This record gives sequence, C-alpha cells and structure tokens, in this order.
Amino acid sequence: MSESKKAKNYDELVYSDDFMFGKVMEDPGLCREVIECLLQHPIGELTTVQTQREFQFTSDGKPIRLDVYNKDSDNVVYDTEMENLNHKSVESHELPRRSRFYQSSIDIDFIDKGESYKKLPDSNVMFICTFDPFGKGRSIYTFKELCKENSELELKDGTAKIFYNCTYQGSDIPEAIREFYDYVTTGKAKSKLTQRINDAVEKGRKNWNWRSQYMREFERLLDAREEGREEKEFEIITNMIQSGMGIKEIANACKIPLERVKEISDGLKMPEKV
Repeated sequence: MSESKKAKNYDELVYSDDFMFGKVMEDPGLCREVIECLLQHPIGELTTVQTQREFQFTSDGKPIRLDVYNKDSDNVVYDTEMENLNHKSVESHELPRRSRFYQSSIDIDFIDKGESYKKLPDSNVMFICTFDPFGKGRSIYTFKELCKENSELELKDGTAKIFYNCTYQGSDIPEAIREFYDYVTTGKAKSKLTQRINDAVEKGRKNWNWRSQYMREFERLLDAREEGREEKEFEIITNMIQSGMGIKEIANACKIPLERVKEISDGLKMPEKV
C-alpha cells in the first residue's frame, strides 16, 4: 500500500484529524464549549448535534458532508469544520467557495416552498485551519456581507463565515483561543477546555466501536479513490486512442499494462493500432 493510501494508525489520531474531531464533538457539552471559545460569547443549549451531516438536494446533485452540524435553543446554526492541508496547496481546498456552498446548503435545508424567508436561521460556518487560509497573518478572518460603496452598511442577513488560523503566534488574541490554537497544532493541553478535549481523545482511542468505524470509513474512502483513479485512467487512454496513438505507445507512455489499454481499445470498437 502506497504512503498516500496508507491509513493513519488509529492510536495516532489526534483532535485535528477529521475522524477524531467529529467523534469528540459528538459530546454536546464539549462541543458547545468549543464553539463558545471560538466565538467568544455564550450560545444557547445545543438541541441538535450531528457529525458528518450530509446534504444532497437532487439525485444527481453534488453531495456535501459537514464535519459538525449544530443548532442551539436560540435557533442558530453552527457548522464547524476541521481543515488540514494534507500535503495539498491552500488554493486546492477552495475554502471561499466551499464556505459559500455550505452556507447555501444549510439555508435550503431550512425552508420549504411557499414559506417565509424569516424562517431562515442565523448561521455560522466556521473553519478551524491548521494553516493560514489567506496568508495574511491574521488570527481570525471573519466575513459578513458589507456594502461595497459604504463599508459601514451591513446586509444583516444573519450569516457569517469565519476562518481560524491555528498557526497564529501573536499574543493579541484571547487567552482561551490562543490555548485552543496551541492544542490543535501541538497536542499540548494547557487549559480546562483543552484538557477536556484531550481526555476525550484519549478515551476515544480506547473505544473499539470508534476504532472499527474508522477502519470501515477508510476502506470506503480507499475504494472511492480507486474508482476515481480508474475513471481518470479510462479518460486519458480513450483520448490517446482517439488521437491516433498506438496501444503499445500508450502503455509505455502511461506505464499501464498493455492488456488494460487493449481492453479499453476493444471496448471503444476502434481499429487496433499498435
């Protein structure tokens, strides 16, 4: 198994890993504390706590899966995402447009045909990033709808998209957020909140149900990646065949077995060119 397809050992999972983040945040009390720490103000009691909440509004539409989806007793929605680079570029994560899509999916889920727009709840889409998402050296990036011609005029549509830069090293942020950032990046618990998170992680590593679920999810992910690889391989070989390249030439160029290229060529029912 190549390094890119090798699952991280379950005993090595930390809070910033998507799976462990989701499982730990299933605890409503702890999840509420994390959100209040990030927003720096109290929120209502969490009435809905769902991890890996999936939205797909049409059978052929693009599905999305939110890491941690919450609604509180004040009818405010919070989507909290843990974002790691995973050897990719910052740009490839497409955070601005993803946050837009996540926000719109939350809105569509709340309103049915003929209903008033007043039913739409206030909502916060929050990305906890283990990197600086915009490269501007800020600790937090908060986006709301402002008027271009008058920056003092806010649309007040009840939405906010907030990005947290856990790599920030400055001291000009609330102590609770700084300690949370330190824990996300180093795993060192220095506050009551981060100690609670760390205790939940340690307990989670001993949870055999979680361990089994983690391995099943990785296997499904691996299968999906393999299917995607085969689709891309088919597309590339098909284009080469249609451009007039011979099957041996394609096999050598792509480092793909000749039998596989021939199989695709036969399926296209094109004259075989060696």
